[in-house]
Amino acid sequence: MDPQPGTAGQSWQRIVEALERHHLGPAKGPGTPQAWNRYLCPVHEGDGKHHTPSLGVRYDPRQAKTIVRCFSGTRCDDAEVLGRIGLRVRDMFDRLPERARNGHNHSGNRSTSTQPARTPRQVFSRAEQAILAARFEFPNKPDLGAQTGQPETEATYVYKWPNGRVEGAVIRRRTQHEHGYAKSFYQRHWTGTEWENTGFAPLPWHLDDVREALDTGRELYVCEGEKDVQRARQAGELATCNAMGAGKWTAEHARWLRGAGRVIVVADRDKPGYRHAGQVAESLYGQVGEVRVLQARAGKDLSDHFDAGHTLDELEPVRYLDRPGFQQQRQTGSVENRGREPSRVDRRLSR
Repeated sequence: MDPQPGTAGQSWQRIVEALERHHLGPAKGPGTPQAWNRYLCPVHEGDGKHHTPSLGVRYDPRQAKTIVRCFSGTRCDDAEVLGRIGLRVRDMFDRLPERARNGHNHSGNRSTSTQPARTPRQVFSRAEQAILAARFEFPNKPDLGAQTGQPETEATYVYKWPNGRVEGAVIRRRTQHEHGYAKSFYQRHWTGTEWENTGFAPLPWHLDDVREALDTGRELYVCEGEKDVQRARQAGELATCNAMGAGKWTAEHARWLRGAGRVIVVADRDKPGYRHAGQVAESLYGQVGEVRVLQARAGKDLSDHFDAGHTLDELEPVRYLDRPGFQQQRQTGSVENRGREPSRVDRRLSR
């Protein structure tokens, strides 16, 4: 049985006890398994001297796994970290997948670091593999200080049905604080006679762009938010998104894109962004001709990419999430490619 929220499985107990047994703890942090707790890294902080602990340890009940991550500048390898305390990568999991458990060669000549390295690929989604490969830093939200102003509306993004009927809107606001602005969003639904402060039907933004992509075979960019959609459209491309950002894309959104020739999902360069992009891409396989998953060359999102002076041609593929040609191999003949020439993105990435 999987651990309940707020609890931890045997992998957590195993790793924490090993760290403390090697005098690398106790933890500095909230003390709850499902939040990051800090320990000394056994690779570069296990010399008995004073250090600021840089090893993060957190239990993920969804994966039934304990995550260890060195967040110092050295970015010590997970397998080496565990090896220093007498454990292996397999010890991060409460239980091994059947395939890994049955296929393990106990008498083989492979090193202990080679066999466990394949386990995450058998357990993680492609989004989690991409996150592991990117080795994102701890979330570091800036301290904006006390609120000094009232929320102000910065933009209103109206969502409409194909016939032009208004369904709802997303309101983007910003609030002045001592050291900058905090942004926030909320939804409104149009009843036909008045606005209600509630959610609305799962429509992609700018359905006119979606319909044009279906009619003409042009590429369609799917961004995480409305601001990036606007920047893509200013660059002359067709673009869309779902309301309220990462994690809110559904199969209903994907249904509107069915039959598109090529969809380019632009991932924000952070954990929620990768998970969102993976969710969008998976929902479109078998529905469209091809899916690409790209990211900004500089900064976090498409707006940062443009602000740094880059063009759409310079978007970079996201490792594990971007699988060019996968759609055609898996769904040969399922969706026509409408006879289009390779896009400029394809031409650049194939060089």
